[in-house]
Amino acid sequence: MILASTSSTRLSLLRAAGLDPTPIAPRVDEAMIRDALVAEGASPRDIADALAEMKARKVAEKHPTDLVLGCDQVLALDRQTFAKPDTPDDARAQLRALRGKTHKLLSAVVVYENAEPVWRFVGEARLTMHPFSDAYLDAYLDRNWDSVRHSVGCYKVEEEGVRLFSAITGDHFTILGLPLLPLLAWLGNRGMIAT
Repeated sequence: MILASTSSTRLSLLRAAGLDPTPIAPRVDEAMIRDALVAEGASPRDIADALAEMKARKVAEKHPTDLVLGCDQVLALDRQTFAKPDTPDDARAQLRALRGKTHKLLSAVVVYENAEPVWRFVGEARLTMHPFSDAYLDAYLDRNWDSVRHSVGCYKVEEEGVRLFSAITGDHFTILGLPLLPLLAWLGNRGMIAT
């Protein structure tokens, strides 16, 4: 099994579940693909699914006999999508836009087998942020920038980022970027793992 990703979080989740995938970077231009899909009017759900598939396909082309998992996560506020921040100022602007509102995290996984897509799933979680102060926001980014700059929402709920929220509904694994339970159920139904 190959994980078409360099995400340490996704790799840790799979390993904690007793799987041992090999991580391989898919080398796709996510920003260009995301921008093209947004320009075409694609929904956030379709963007997550398309990016996950492109990652899986890219790696499966070079490893056609392996089972390849492609994953992606999109944060959506209504139909607006957000990407990983480039700077603390980008993160500040994103968090201000999300403050006091409910947004969605869409986590997609697409599985390729014999260089063909055989299964896909998009999980959804809804997260509501407190109307936190600018002073807290600045202090939060000062303390956490090195960690949250790798996160699509500029937060990690498994760290101090959980303090930004007043309500969270949805699967914890989906929030972390991988709809793990549906994936494990599919692998079990296919006889690929013991259940």
